[in-house]
Parts: sequence; structure tokens; C-alpha cells
Amino acid sequence: MLKPFLLLLLPFLLLAESDQVSSIPVPTTYIQAIDVNDTCDNDCLQAYLDNGQIFTFLAIAGDKVECMELEDERSIYVGLLNVGSTNFVNEELKIAMILPYKVIGRYAYSTSNAVFAYLLTRNHPFVLKNFQITDESPEELIRVIEAIKAEGFNHVIAPLTPRGAEAIIASEEEELNIYFPTINQNDLNSTSENIYFGAIDYKAQIDKLTPLATSPLVILYDKSRKGKRLYAQTKESYLDNDLPFQPTSREKVYKALDEKYDPKDEPTKKRVIAYGIDRKTSNMKWHLENNKKIQFGTFFLNTPVIKSTMIISQFTTYDTNTTSIFSTQINYDPLIFSMTQSQDRADMLIANSININNNTLIEANSLLSNDIVYDWINYATTIGADLFYNKITHQERTYPLPIVDNQVLYPISLVKPSGSRFEVVEKGVLPVLDENGTLVPQEQNKL
Repeated sequence: MLKPFLLLLLPFLLLAESDQVSSIPVPTTYIQAIDVNDTCDNDCLQAYLDNGQIFTFLAIAGDKVECMELEDERSIYVGLLNVGSTNFVNEELKIAMILPYKVIGRYAYSTSNAVFAYLLTRNHPFVLKNFQITDESPEELIRVIEAIKAEGFNHVIAPLTPRGAEAIIASEEEELNIYFPTINQNDLNSTSENIYFGAIDYKAQIDKLTPLATSPLVILYDKSRKGKRLYAQTKESYLDNDLPFQPTSREKVYKALDEKYDPKDEPTKKRVIAYGIDRKTSNMKWHLENNKKIQFGTFFLNTPVIKSTMIISQFTTYDTNTTSIFSTQINYDPLIFSMTQSQDRADMLIANSININNNTLIEANSLLSNDIVYDWINYATTIGADLFYNKITHQERTYPLPIVDNQVLYPISLVKPSGSRFEVVEKGVLPVLDENGTLVPQEQNKL
């Protein structure tokens, strides 16, 4: 139903690629109801949609529809057609973005599209300007901050690397409210009240998984800076948690595989085995074939999804008996279904922090070829736009995620990539604050 309206977005798509949204205001559409059917229920409204009578649907629907599905449709059309609202608020909505195109690549476009899609659906006039920077040097960031302030912006979304974020924090900027969707506060030292962090917490995801691991824990990681950090966090989480070692018997498994069983092969304590994988490595034979040390271990993949699918497929090729396969947000990606066989990932668990979704925003992003369902950076960027919209207009937030010490807190679910979808094995706990700003115990808050 919405795809014919993709043409309506072409002017916006062109604007989204530029540095600044045009100063010419987008025309507002006002719909006047003539001869309205007061008895039109949800089925009646759906019939108007099915018949392509969009404006009749909007006229009768008014400012709110009780049916969630119809309300999603109404919100999308209101945003696309810029329909005038009776609940209009007068606060000026201006958001700037700092985009290091050469550093973050495609995310310079996808994060700006995520913010644009969010603002478009809010039915409120807005100014969104992208400030490009050539690098993340302190001098370049100070220059762009001064330019942003000179143009009257007070709220900034900055998808930067840790280097860029550190430079802004070191500048002790106090006037601008700045949100880093790519940075978690645990990775930087900041107590500034005007600096916000939106990245998911990989360490919290790891801590969610390691108590379920058996020994040996086999950590496979890529040799990037991020991969090495995740390896260190995984090893520490497994060895240092307070849970006692849980012995397991492998005798039945050995007999089922018609292999010789030796009680000496049974693990007697927690043990970590780790292999760093080069970016160019495609064959895992050297690590997996005839390697008895890793048999019946829990495998923790701290590798990008393409590399992970390659590894998972080769577990079967080289007869590697895995008790379970764990991974974090890095492998919450639908590619895993098309690049592995279901039996190869039957024992896989993935920690996922994208648990609260909004159909209107998903559809709006989809029309811009943008993903906020699986891409956590785009998702976290949308959270930042929602946060600043709330602060500027005082309207209710779409994503009721708590913010503690200026860090967005996400619930963490455990999902299994079974069949052709991610099946929720354990629902995440929604962090909730009491009236004193203290986190309520997790067991009291289920999604």
C-alpha cells in the first residue's frame, strides 16, 4: 500500500544527500472531513485503505486510531504527506549531525537517513543539517563545533569512532548537547552532563552468555582492535564470574559417535582456548581438524557475520563437536540464515539488544532503504533522535529506554537463529528506574 508513495519521498531523498535541508518549508497538507461517517469502525477504516482512499481514511481517523495496525498506517501517511496536526507544538526542532564520511563510510548516510526518517514521522517542522568533517582530529572537531554553534544548533548527533569522541570530550564543550550512537560510556571516561552515549553494551551481552558456557570456552576473534577487546572481555567474564565450574559427562556423546572414551578427557576446571583469525583467513582446517582440545566446548564467536558463517559451516566439515555456539550483537544479522545450514546453527545463541521496535519507523526507514531492525548503529541513532525530540518538544518518547549517567540502557534478549527467523529463547529485561533514579531489580521487569 505504501510503495506507490515512494515517489513522494524523492525530493526528501535528494535533500538527505545534501549538507542542509532546504530553508523552503515543506508544504503542509490539511484534510477537511466532509460528510464523515461517524459510525466508521476499524473494518470500515481498513476498507478505505484497501480501496486506496487514503485521504478519506485520514479525514475519518483524525489524530488517533485505537487499532495499533491502523495507527501505524495513519502515522506513516501523516509523515509522508506532511498532514497538519491539531496537536502542533511550536518549539523549534533543529538537530545537527557530525559526519566523518571517510572514517565511518556508509554509516554517514545510513545514520543521517535514520534521523531524517524519525523526524519525518513526527509531523513537526524541523531543520536537519549534516556537517561533514575530513577526519577526527581535535582541530577539525573544534572547527565543526564552532560552526554548529554559529548556526544556532543546540543538539548534535555524532556517529564517531572512540578517537573522535575522545577529542570532543577533551575539548570540554559545555554548550551543545551531543549524542554518540556509536560509543558506550564504559569505553570512555566522561562525566559531562551534556554528553550522551547510545551504543549497546557488548560486555553486558557477553556477561549474559558466559554463565551458560561449558569448558573449554573456545573464543574465535578477528584481530581488529574491536575483536581483541571483545576477546579480552569474554575471557575475563568467563573466568572471573562467581559461578562454580559445572562438570559434564561426555561418555554418552562419545559412544553415540562411536569414539573411544577416556575419563581423562573430561574437563576438571574452567579453561579458555583462543584463536585470533586474520581477515584474509578463509580455511579453518588448521584450528579445527583433529583438534581434541576443543571438542565439546562452547564456541564464542567474536567475528563479523561473514567470517562467522564461514566458521560455523566448517565446524561440520571438520567434525568439530560443539556443545553450543555463542555470539553477541555482531552476528544478529539475517545473513546468517542464507549463509549457513539450519543444522549447523542448531545450538547457537545470540545476545540481542534491539528489542523495542516501532512499525512506523521501520517502514519509514525501509522506504529510504535503511535498516533499524538489525543494524544496531542505525537503531541507536534513532534512539538519539527520539531523545532529542523529547528534550526539545517535551513530547513523549517513542522508545521508553532509561538513561543512567547519560548512557542509554538496553534490554538484552537471547535469541536462536532457527529456521528462517530469530526465535526468542529468553526475553530481555527492560531496565526501569524508580522515582529516585535507581535501577529496579531486573527480575521485576520483563519485556
